[in-house]
Amino acid sequence: MNKNFRKAMIAVGVLAALVSGTTHAAFPDDKPITLVVPFAAGGPTDKVARELALLMTKSLKQQVIVENTPGAGGTVAAKKVMSAKNDGYTLLVHHIGMSTAPGLFRNLGYDPMTDFEHLGQVADAPMIMVGNKDLQAKNLKELMVYIKAKGLDAAYANAGIGSASHLCGLLFMSAVQQDMTTVPYKGTAPALTDLMGGQVQLMCDQTTNLAGQLKAGSVKAYGASTLQRIPAFKDIPTLHEQGLKDFQVNVWHGVYAPKGTSKDTTDKLSAAIKASINDASYKAKMTDLGVVVPNEKSASPAGHKAHLKAQIDLWTPIIKKAGIYAD
Repeated sequence: MNKNFRKAMIAVGVLAALVSGTTHAAFPDDKPITLVVPFAAGGPTDKVARELALLMTKSLKQQVIVENTPGAGGTVAAKKVMSAKNDGYTLLVHHIGMSTAPGLFRNLGYDPMTDFEHLGQVADAPMIMVGNKDLQAKNLKELMVYIKAKGLDAAYANAGIGSASHLCGLLFMSAVQQDMTTVPYKGTAPALTDLMGGQVQLMCDQTTNLAGQLKAGSVKAYGASTLQRIPAFKDIPTLHEQGLKDFQVNVWHGVYAPKGTSKDTTDKLSAAIKASINDASYKAKMTDLGVVVPNEKSASPAGHKAHLKAQIDLWTPIIKKAGIYAD
């Protein structure tokens, strides 16, 4: 009786293990997936990646973790993922920097178009031109008068050479046909600190960085870098509607796998990404940050790849004309 009981218990245990394995089906093996982020923890790309990791874990029934690998404007992380095993367990979450790197770096060491599998866009963060709250200019028209009068005495802050805030500033100065003194910082946080302190007058950055300051009224908004108003900040007019026609700069984010990752694997990853960004909790979090969730076309591998190509074609000549190099 005891012998039969033990056999029964063993059978139950095996069955339970099989059921458990089925319930927590790994993708395709039982080990964590790593999302490599090219920037430090707490930044906008890190925030997007961590929200994505939580929901991809749910979708794939496999743990997805975030690994921050900052350095050289995102190229350290990109090279790490490019060189990783192409089994789908090491992925890159990168922003607009994937499209500006070919123009910024003389010896980049990889081709964003051919050295990766493009899995889909996951977030599109608009940018907003902001100023010190004590500036007298109340709107873009008055700001342009101020800039013309001050000339190089007006200081424009950015998060570093080649950053999205730097590029937005270059486009803005070109659009208003007036140069300002450009002050590069090592990141958005110190630039914002000096902006609020009055050491610099203007800055253009993404909503993921500015949402708190905008809601608190600690900076003055002069216009969004979108063609349509940002849903989370509907009271802020766009630069386009105020006269800077077609002025548009968005910090979009995409996910990449090493070149040669099998189609079966990339299909599973892309499906998990789509399911994650369509989750209500992800949409709510992104909306709170002023971020737009990509549509189905942009979230597809083909849409992502086409957008990357278009962005490289847009930014490379602008960067080269300005003579900007990060290395």
